[in-house]
Amino acid sequence: MSLMLLDTASLYFRAFFGVPDSLRAPSGAPVNAVRGLLDTIAWLATTHGPDRMVACWDDDWRPAFRVEAIPSYKAHRVAQEVPGTTGIEEVPEVLLAQVPIIVEVLAALGIARVGVPGYEADDVIGTLTARAVEQNSGPVDIVTGDRDLFQLVDDAAGVRVLYPARGIRDPDVVNEKRLAERYGVASGQAYADMATLRGDPSDGLPGVPGVGEKTAAKLLAQYGDLAGILAARDAGDKGLTTTQRRRLQEADAYLQVAPVVVQVARDAPLPAFDPAVPKAPADADALAALTAKWGLQSSVGRVRTAFGWA
Repeated sequence: MSLMLLDTASLYFRAFFGVPDSLRAPSGAPVNAVRGLLDTIAWLATTHGPDRMVACWDDDWRPAFRVEAIPSYKAHRVAQEVPGTTGIEEVPEVLLAQVPIIVEVLAALGIARVGVPGYEADDVIGTLTARAVEQNSGPVDIVTGDRDLFQLVDDAAGVRVLYPARGIRDPDVVNEKRLAERYGVASGQAYADMATLRGDPSDGLPGVPGVGEKTAAKLLAQYGDLAGILAARDAGDKGLTTTQRRRLQEADAYLQVAPVVVQVARDAPLPAFDPAVPKAPADADALAALTAKWGLQSSVGRVRTAFGWA
């Protein structure tokens, strides 16, 4: 029973910037993100034929537990500070207006949309992947434009990432072989350790100054994992240069908390839901009304065909 997990925000952001905003509803409102996401879903269902599909959702784009660990986490993407929260994300208003439409259309189609308060979509994906692996319930395809999820790749468990670097129709299929070829690491967990050491300016993660991808990969090959590197540092291992030991020591405060931020949760408290690809619309009347209101006839038609609805 194959499972496909959609990093939904990643995909509708990609659709918004990749599909012309000349695609509009009868009212004149842009619907390029809506139509682009639906076309993506149709293509994925047609090409890969998953038995189960989940649109994973960011109920919290900047969870408090990550901000508490590293306050700079995604701080540069905060559009508005809101007391008692970690802020509102900077999102183009034209895209923001389309998100509620996406929610309504997914519900009418019957595609499971799953989010958890206090967690990102990455954590939903991590938890569903961990459950699938534990239950040995079949292969998992993760569809995302976010390299952070490469940490979930696991050949033995049938977990891979479809990364649309060149577009959704020609994605990089990221498995352990691809991780070794591109990043010099042997596993998804090693990728997470490499990402911790390297840092990620786009997420506000400083990393260890002077330690880039190649150096991180070399150290991981030498010492196995992040814990092994830190143990070598503390033991004064001669395999580390004086400069490397100093940099790792100076970054110790960061390295103690960074794994909490970089590694996706595997135990988010998910609600009950049915992941099965729907055999018919969950609400045919609502789907018809939404299709007419927003001019989605061609995109919804492609989804219907992909799902095998007569």
